[in-house]
Amino acid sequence: MAVVMTPNFSEQERLNRARKRVKQLKGFYMHALVYLVVNTFILVVNNNYTSSGESFFQWENFSTAIFWGVGLLIHALTVYAPNFIMGKNWEARKIKQFMEQDAKNNQ
Repeated sequence: MAVVMTPNFSEQERLNRARKRVKQLKGFYMHALVYLVVNTFILVVNNNYTSSGESFFQWENFSTAIFWGVGLLIHALTVYAPNFIMGKNWEARKIKQFMEQDAKNNQ
């Protein structure tokens, strides 16, 4: 039989968690905005300096967007899917586990 652990958080703890979450979201939104602005600028500049005989769709024109996009994707996963890897309430369960182990060791 599995025991479902629901952490009992005080109002202040819930407020702190909500503030932390808002800060994470704000950080991701700023990262995405800077990504769009900078990469749009790079593409416009590269388009203006591409020779008339060259194709615009070359590796050099998109390499920054691709690599930075991977970083942005990882940032998005850390913000929107933290429970995907660790599971729901993982942190609270681990804290309780370590506290119980510490209590047993100090008896």
